[in-house]
Amino acid sequence: MRNRPGTRVLVILATLLVFVFGIFGIPRGLGPAALKQALLGRISLGLDLRGGTHLILQVMVDEAIGATTDSDLVRMQSDLAAAGIQATGSKPGTAQPASLQFAGVPLDKMGDARSVLGNRYGAQYEFGENGGVLTATLKPSAIAELKANTLQQAVDVIRQRVDTLGVTEPVIQPYNVGSDQILVELPGIDDQARVKDVIQSTARLEIHLVDGGPFPSEQAARDSLGGTVPFDQEIVRAPAGTSGPGSPEQVYLLKRTAEVAGTDIRDAQAGTNQNTNEPQVTFYLTTSAGNHFADFTAANKGKGLAVVLDNRIREVANIRDQIRDTGTISGGSMSTQAAQDLSMLLRTGALPASIHYLQESSVGPSLGADSIRQGVLASVVGMLAVMAFMLVYYRGAGINADLALLLNLIILLGFMGFTHAVLTLPGIAGVILTIGMGVDSNVLIFERIREEMRAGKSAGASVDQGFAHAWTTIVDTHVTTIVSAAILFIFGSGPVKGFAITLTFGLFANIFTAVFVSRTIFDANVNRRARGEAISI
Repeated sequence: MRNRPGTRVLVILATLLVFVFGIFGIPRGLGPAALKQALLGRISLGLDLRGGTHLILQVMVDEAIGATTDSDLVRMQSDLAAAGIQATGSKPGTAQPASLQFAGVPLDKMGDARSVLGNRYGAQYEFGENGGVLTATLKPSAIAELKANTLQQAVDVIRQRVDTLGVTEPVIQPYNVGSDQILVELPGIDDQARVKDVIQSTARLEIHLVDGGPFPSEQAARDSLGGTVPFDQEIVRAPAGTSGPGSPEQVYLLKRTAEVAGTDIRDAQAGTNQNTNEPQVTFYLTTSAGNHFADFTAANKGKGLAVVLDNRIREVANIRDQIRDTGTISGGSMSTQAAQDLSMLLRTGALPASIHYLQESSVGPSLGADSIRQGVLASVVGMLAVMAFMLVYYRGAGINADLALLLNLIILLGFMGFTHAVLTLPGIAGVILTIGMGVDSNVLIFERIREEMRAGKSAGASVDQGFAHAWTTIVDTHVTTIVSAAILFIFGSGPVKGFAITLTFGLFANIFTAVFVSRTIFDANVNRRARGEAISI
């Protein structure tokens, strides 16, 4: 009893219609231009085809370690003071950002000091004694965790900032494992200067209580303190114009611990000052931060507050009334674009550490267009050559293979359209490789059918045995290749992932077309022939 392919033909036609829709969606016309626009709306082009910006960034994770130990230094000294142990906290130097030391601890109190700090900070720090000085050093495990968190936080912040630029399918991921680097690829973005400004700015906003100033220089501020800055205070610069138009650069003495930090900000919006008509940024605090700030400003009326952005004072003002959850940043030479960028940076959060640019390059759209033309030409020429070979070598069965090959390409592009995958130049290479894999599967099947026919079996039996015996080999070859593609996708960068995606989609499509579609066409061909009549293969 011969197989009746009627139901399978309907499945093939339905599959064809579904994936054609995946390629084009609902086009706004039937002309070439409308179809091209519909295609590009479904399948995005990668950096190497569309043009754009390619960056490799180095995250200075040691800064995050230094910032963490700075904060811990203040808290540890406060904990010691609360326990009745007087000590002077300091850091050995910038070359040892993970180390702290506390001098002046009485010898009879050294054990108590280690106990006080060990109970609270023992999970992160190792404590010791060196020449009567209590030392605290971050554990290697804590340093490794801090570095990993810093890198991931930098990736997350950069991704949020890039999203505000409207980039389609950007690539932002850790790069060169263990080097604390980030790969950034932004298709369609050619304003490299603005991209760098948006990405690189740490935008760390803090509000500190003013303890003294303004002073004309750092030395003058130190002299006012007797030459030594206490551990709970810091000297911060205020650029020219901060105190008013034409004011010179000055320095202020601030409380080291911020009353409001970047993580306390829940939203920020750019706007215009109604009195001066100048651009300004209004920021809004979280509920808990707003409650704390309200209590703080109510208790410190008449004192000064400094708005510090990226370790430089942006504004200084006196507290006149209680402030709860809203503040503004304005003045200076802030432009409308700068206000919009600043509000975006405050919304997305501060980078945990500064970044340096190791590599930066741009791909022009003309180069991308040339790559598309050459890639499409290579695909078309390769497909036509393969189709011609199949027609010449396998005769009538070659038509079967060519139809399956065309459907394979349609399914592949439809997959990419449905998933809005990014097509890269290596992705085009994956398409070409898929064509070769599709032909390979048909060759395995056809050669097996030929062997069965040489053994004297009928056309129907030869087709049955050919597909049955070739099926295992086809599955084995495709599964191993899919596993390799999965490894490329997991560990590869953007273009390599593009190759892995198109290859994987193409392999799944090939299993369907080489086995299901090709078998359906063979069965339909056998059913039309008289019993015992050979097929053209």
